[in-house]
Amino acid sequence: MVLLVRPFSRRAALAVGWLLTLAAAAVRPSLAAENAPAAPSTVAGAGVTLHSVNVNFPDPGRMFPGDSKADAINNNCLACHSAGMVLTQPALSRAEWQSEVEKMRSTYKAPVEESDVPAIVDYLVALKDRR
Repeated sequence: MVLLVRPFSRRAALAVGWLLTLAAAAVRPSLAAENAPAAPSTVAGAGVTLHSVNVNFPDPGRMFPGDSKADAINNNCLACHSAGMVLTQPALSRAEWQSEVEKMRSTYKAPVEESDVPAIVDYLVALKDRR
């Protein structure tokens, strides 16, 4: 029997991760309220040792400001980048932002439609004018 498995895209994997996080918080809301990190734990078996870590993720609810002008960047870029990280980048020229967006599409295989690229670049260039 042959089993074909189609790998998840990065966007789908991130979405599943966020859904699991939200589900865990809904099942036990006190998890979100706890300030003290859990004690690290270690599990070993079959020659492999796993160590737990504490990770603070950026606020997943933060979106790019700008209502409809931010739709393209909110719909495409938040799968991998937090708005806070992007909004604190240095001011770049239109050509530099165009190059960055194309790098995300070609090198990192970001699932950004070609038709969304101009709106994303326009938004990023406009950040320079707001500073």
